[in-house]
Amino acid sequence: MRLVLDTNVIFAAFASRGLTHSVFELCIEKHIVIISEHILGELQRIFSKKLKLSQSNIDLIFKYLKEICILEDTIDVADTECRDKDDSKILGLAKNTKPDLIISGDKDLLVLKKFQEIPIISPREFWELQRIKKYDKI
Repeated sequence: MRLVLDTNVIFAAFASRGLTHSVFELCIEKHIVIISEHILGELQRIFSKKLKLSQSNIDLIFKYLKEICILEDTIDVADTECRDKDDSKILGLAKNTKPDLIISGDKDLLVLKKFQEIPIISPREFWELQRIKKYDKI
């Protein structure tokens, strides 16, 4: 599957070792993860501000992300597509790349449930879907 991971999902994966970290690991192991320069820019700000990471550590994370993910451009979508206009960049990435899913922890995106027929689900929902698929094979 091709997946767009929202900035908050990637941040949470690096900030702690909880469910979102497990989801991130599963995504990069079994699926194609799509990111953008916008996501990297947001991560730069959040890693510096909230985690107080050094620029050299941030550079290492970005190098890793660029190796394991596909870096694509966003295209413009109307700011009216979602409640928070900052989220239009995630929708613009999805519009450009046509992923199978958008995974986000952002309530402003999750309330949409889908964008142009692309489902928007939480990390927990993705985890449960993957767990169900695993047991379906038994």
